[in-house]
Amino acid sequence: MKPLREVAQAYVALAEAERQIQQEMFREAADNCRKAMEISRTIPSEEAFDHSGFDAFCHARLSEALGRLGLFGDSLASSDKALYYFNRRGELNQEDGKFWIAAVFSRGVALQETGLTAEGTKALGTAREMISERKGELPGRETMLAEIERRLAGSGKQAKPAGKPGYRAWWEFWS
Repeated sequence: MKPLREVAQAYVALAEAERQIQQEMFREAADNCRKAMEISRTIPSEEAFDHSGFDAFCHARLSEALGRLGLFGDSLASSDKALYYFNRRGELNQEDGKFWIAAVFSRGVALQETGLTAEGTKALGTAREMISERKGELPGRETMLAEIERRLAGSGKQAKPAGKPGYRAWWEFWS
């Protein structure tokens, strides 16, 4: 296979995983995230392909799928791998931002479910702020916001409004 075909196949597998997450086919989505990463690893390193960035995209979606399956330890590990990339990136385009938000959200859920409630609450608050500040499309926006509000209300802390009108979050400058 030529690298161009491998790149296309990797992105097709990731897009299929995103579709499956929206259709609540979480096990299949996790399989497709892993498949996308396997395919991308066959692309030679000398090719102009952001291997670590693509893996971060896949781990962001894999984390969400694993969390929905109740595999919170694995979900946390995947979200941490995605955030290792996103938090060091510096500048993200609009498409990258949706993966970053998904990773922060999944990390918050996984932290809460593994008993790290305070850290999870903080991460979910950050995810809520990121979602409310996002200008572009974000699949699953309402579902994530509803779960964040439910989880924050259940943590004993009252859910605060997302922010003041006109306020710009620190990550908005990069997305």
